[in-house]
Amino acid sequence: MDITAQVQQFLTSRRAKLTPHDAGLPDLGGQRRVAGLRREEVAMLSGVSVDYYVRLERGNLAGVSESVLEALSRALQLDEAEHAHLLDLAHVANASPVARRRTPANRVRPTIQRLLDSMGAPAVIRNGRSDMLATNTLGRALYAPMFIDPAGTPNSARFTFLDPRSKDFYPDWDRLASDLVASLRGEAGRRPYDKRLTDLIGELSTRSEDFRVRWAAHDVHAHRAGKKRIHHPVIGDIELTFEAMDLTADDGLSLVAYGAEPDSSSEQALALLASWAATQTNSRRTDARTT
Repeated sequence: MDITAQVQQFLTSRRAKLTPHDAGLPDLGGQRRVAGLRREEVAMLSGVSVDYYVRLERGNLAGVSESVLEALSRALQLDEAEHAHLLDLAHVANASPVARRRTPANRVRPTIQRLLDSMGAPAVIRNGRSDMLATNTLGRALYAPMFIDPAGTPNSARFTFLDPRSKDFYPDWDRLASDLVASLRGEAGRRPYDKRLTDLIGELSTRSEDFRVRWAAHDVHAHRAGKKRIHHPVIGDIELTFEAMDLTADDGLSLVAYGAEPDSSSEQALALLASWAATQTNSRRTDARTT
């Protein structure tokens, strides 16, 4: 992905979202030729010259200082995730060619797999491309439809946008789809030279209108904790809380663990899932012994 184009499109889209009223500027009336703020208004709010801001919005972040990025973030009223995205874009723009070619980890160490297996809750290891690189038994059972004839490594973005079962599996499909694209957009800012990520974005853009519309919005979101509703084909409806934790020794990987509220119907459903998962595991072991 072209880092210059990413910077240009991100800054333009954030500027278009703000009105003079949002920015505390007087609206002098008359027809405005652009959506949102003008470039000269953003420059004034950022404390830089118009020419310098135009340079930034054209995608040239070479040599930009942290203080300018902070001022620009305030002027565009970026939230925490958007601010981090801007910093990531600047970091990549100023990185050496060697640093740009670095790719995230794509394998799960045996010690991490053992940690997963020791957990009594559904848990998965994912990367920024939304690949599910490893699970424990409950994690695989929770996302069972994703493991039915996957094209390579199970990927939640491919499942969400290319598998028609996903809209039944996720009752809150629209919100989840938007969050997923916003997360991929953030990853693209951190790793624009990741070929597997570029290929994934290209595939989804080609095959899914839902994805294309969301990708064009340039929204960024860090979905690190919250609730997720699932309509599971075996246990029915379940609502789980989740927490995502970065694996600091494995660049780009995070562990996501799920749980249910105590004494809730979802806790009962989770127990049923564990029972079903154990049955499936025993069945696979029996099949392996007889083949």
